[in-house]
Amino acid sequence: MTALLLVPLVLPFLAPTLARRTLDRLVPATALWVLTASALALAGACVAALGALVLTGLLKLPAFAALGELVHPLRTPSDYLVLPAAVTATGVLTVSVWTLARSAFLQARAFRSARAQADRRPAAGDLCVVDSPHPDAYALPGRPHRIVVTTAMLRSLGPAEREALFAHERAHNRAGHHYFLAAAELAAHCHPALRGARDTIRLAAERAADEAAATAIGDRRLIATAIARAALAGHASPATRPGFAPAATTGPVPQRVTALLQPSKGHSRATHWTGFLLVVCTVLSVAAGTVGAVDFHHEVEVAQGEEGP
Repeated sequence: MTALLLVPLVLPFLAPTLARRTLDRLVPATALWVLTASALALAGACVAALGALVLTGLLKLPAFAALGELVHPLRTPSDYLVLPAAVTATGVLTVSVWTLARSAFLQARAFRSARAQADRRPAAGDLCVVDSPHPDAYALPGRPHRIVVTTAMLRSLGPAEREALFAHERAHNRAGHHYFLAAAELAAHCHPALRGARDTIRLAAERAADEAAATAIGDRRLIATAIARAALAGHASPATRPGFAPAATTGPVPQRVTALLQPSKGHSRATHWTGFLLVVCTVLSVAAGTVGAVDFHHEVEVAQGEEGP
């Protein structure tokens, strides 16, 4: 049981590399779904495994075994491994809960501030212009969705580039990319290796918005130019927007510009299969965690005297 519960804790270390390969080999919008679902599944399996390890360690203690109405403390074949693993899992879960709660509080405060600022300004459709010396533009979720852009950013772009930037941000709001970014942030607090996957998910959201904006405008070079100029203008500006509010200037902009300017390349069947290795890793992690949890439940039933050893 213990060995199986360790699998969901180890496999996420493969996620950052596999996530980058998946994004390189799939359409950005499809990759965004695959990456986010995989990150959430890996995070869920990790938390379930940590929880099972904590409970295993607690139920080995007579006091907690009595609270759980066990006839005898939980018996496992690897006591020297279980107790240290349970102590470590308790510490990891405690830190994860603390960092997640702190991040949620800060993000909620930033969102309320951004939303209040946007609501105080007159809007032209979904566009809200904020008077600020710092160039910035981002898609703000909520009801209604807003595209927030500062006066400094407007001055940095030409008319056509502004429309290209607005098309990018509208693509974010239309596709609900803030949900994907929030899910990636949640997963990143469940396992440290998933922070790399979170960065790739952010890039996938930007690439998906780039492609949607290029389709809407009909000029890939214009989108690339607008993104590059907006990124250069806002490079030294402090970002006050919420982390789940997508913006055209985030992520590795040179990589995004290159993807917009170069023609799409076909991939061989073997290359496509490489892109699905992340899915295989996720399935193995969830399967191992499920089997380990079922085995843990069986051991608890034995200790309760409901089933013979």
